Amino acid sequence: MKVILGSDHAGFELKQLLIDCLKQSGHEIIDVGTNSTQAVDYPDFAEALALRLLHGDGGRGILICGSGVGASVAANKVPGIRAGICHDGYSAHQGVEHDDMNVLVLGARVIGTELAKELCTNFLNARFTGEERHQRRLNKILSIEQRYAVNAVAKEKKP
Repeated sequence: MKVILGSDHAGFELKQLLIDCLKQSGHEIIDVGTNSTQAVDYPDFAEALALRLLHGDGGRGILICGSGVGASVAANKVPGIRAGICHDGYSAHQGVEHDDMNVLVLGARVIGTELAKELCTNFLNARFTGEERHQRRLNKILSIEQRYAVNAVAKEKKP
C-alpha cells in the first residue's frame, strides 16, 4: 500500500523509524515532511498529508506530533479526513473497521517505538467492514461534514 507519512519536529525521529519499518514490510512511502528536528508547526504537515491523501496519492496516512492531539485536530479540519489518535492496538484497527479511519495519528512523546510499529501494522492491515450499522454511522458523519462545509463556504462569500 502507498502510505503517506508526515510529522512535525517532535515526531520526526519516530517518523524516520516507521518509514524504514514500513518499507521493509513492502509499503511504498510518501513523506510530506518535516525533514529535521528543527521546530515547525504541525498544522502545515497535517494539511499536506491530508491533501495528498485526498488527491489519491496514497491509500492511508500516518501523522505524528508530540502528543498526537494537535495533529489530529488539524487533520480533521480537512473534509474527507477521518483521523484518529491511537495509543492502543484495538483502536488502531477498530477505527478503520468501524469508522473508516484513513489517518492514524501518533504521539511520539507518548508511545514507544515498538507500540508505534504495532499500531501502524494494525491500522494498515485493517479494512472497513461495510456492515450496515457502520455504514449508517459513517454516512451520518459524512452528512455532518457536508453541512458544515457548505456553511463555511457561504460565510466566506459574505462581504
